[in-house]
Amino acid sequence: SQLFFGTKAEALGREVRRDMIEPDHPQLSVVQQCKLLSISRSSFYYTAKGETAQNLDLMRRIDEQFLETPFFGVRQMTWHLRNDGHLVNEKRIRRLMRLMGLMPIYQKPNTSRPAKGHKTYPYLLKGLRVDRPNQVWCADITYLPMRRGFLYLVAIMDWHTRKVLAWRISNTLEADFCVEALNEAIHKFGPPEIMNTDQGSQFTSFVWTDRLRRTGVRISMDGKGRFLDNIFIERLWRTLKYECVYLHAWETGSEAKAGIRKWMTFYNHQRPHSALGGRPPAVVYWQRNETTNPDQQVQRVA
Repeated sequence: SQLFFGTKAEALGREVRRDMIEPDHPQLSVVQQCKLLSISRSSFYYTAKGETAQNLDLMRRIDEQFLETPFFGVRQMTWHLRNDGHLVNEKRIRRLMRLMGLMPIYQKPNTSRPAKGHKTYPYLLKGLRVDRPNQVWCADITYLPMRRGFLYLVAIMDWHTRKVLAWRISNTLEADFCVEALNEAIHKFGPPEIMNTDQGSQFTSFVWTDRLRRTGVRISMDGKGRFLDNIFIERLWRTLKYECVYLHAWETGSEAKAGIRKWMTFYNHQRPHSALGGRPPAVVYWQRNETTNPDQQVQRVA
């Protein structure tokens, strides 16, 4: 297989790049091939490990409770589950919450922890008046429970109109699926002025920040423990889970993807939004975009 360097390799999806690796290559080791293709060695050897039915049930209950009480840490969540009759200890709940990517809003040292060596950026939205589409985008990741497993979902949202511009589902928390969603959003709608995220390792990774810098986007990151800095996309997760995810028990990733796609289309084009005077996000996005940029011809996309 042909190996690509730098951004050429990153332009391909993670699964495509992983399939390009040849374990028996006569000149290049697996480690060298992973480096050239910009994927981690662990990603090449990754095999999804299933959780027990009991743990999957606990994870769903944790997810539902965390939407109601995002300040619950491991101890409070353990007590809550014990009070509901589940015989669990803190060690188990800590592992499951980490697997789900959940951290309580008060834990300043641990919230959305960047990976070692990753650069973080200052929060740029304090005091900023956001009054037009594509001025500020935000992105976040959430956990998706399924009947026999779980997945992760990332979404790119326009801050002003709340329109979901792109999303992707993955079975790992590597940065690739986030970058794929970002590439789609930029391709369809053009780049924003500012992108705001938390300090998670996906959003401090080189592939994510380099894509933004090369496009001229200013990078903004929430302060540690600042749950409310990305409040609009947190509200999106709450609405999505109560109106879609918790009403289904998807068996496969294909079923989950189809269900999420159907709900996202409904959310963008039909669901009334109170902050938008009862209008759907997509309607407001295109109305405001045409008003703000009357001379700019933008192809309408979903």
